[in-house]
Amino acid sequence: MRKVKKAKNVKKVKIKMEIETIILEFLREQYPDAKCELLHSSIWQLLVATILSAQCTDVQVNKITPALFERFPEVDNMAKAELFEIEDLVRATGFFHNKAKNIQASARMIVSVFAGKVPSAMEELLRLPGVGRKTANVVLSNGFGINSGIVVDTHVKRISYRLGLTKHQENVEKIEEDLMEKFPQKVWGELSHLMIFHGRKLCHSRSPKCEECGLKLRCHFYAR
Repeated sequence: MRKVKKAKNVKKVKIKMEIETIILEFLREQYPDAKCELLHSSIWQLLVATILSAQCTDVQVNKITPALFERFPEVDNMAKAELFEIEDLVRATGFFHNKAKNIQASARMIVSVFAGKVPSAMEELLRLPGVGRKTANVVLSNGFGINSGIVVDTHVKRISYRLGLTKHQENVEKIEEDLMEKFPQKVWGELSHLMIFHGRKLCHSRSPKCEECGLKLRCHFYAR
């Protein structure tokens, strides 16, 4: 009996792995150019752009960051800036008071605590004002090539639930944990980009283009 049970468990694991491989391979084929679309020329600029992207589209962030980074190109420039100047330049991203305040405070902490360099450890990044796991994961993955976790944004939340990769719809920490358990660490950064592109192109929150999606037969939303 024990041997039969073990064989069944092995079969379940194999099927589970095959499903996740199918999902990953489909997304890779569909979006070969999936990547971070926030414009930046340094890890510091990536951090700033990611902070600005909260409750704002990457397209809108990319409209304002050229002027922001021309005025304050380096972390020490931002640390010395007048707060009202930063606010004026980031106003169009929404919630600009808090965003400007966090960007300046992060710049000052990086200069005073981290010798002017954006830290490359999750624990240290989370000490920066306005930086949560999502922002830290973006910076670590795209800036340092370190997969410490998976970026869970609105697209990743939605697609993960619809494809049955998680039972959670809103708890981003639980969703991240579920995805990290199901996919190998080496693809964590890639996976988030692929899901984000899929969410933007096909798997919309409302009126998703299910008929165009090769994953529809594995999707809870389509099955309803």
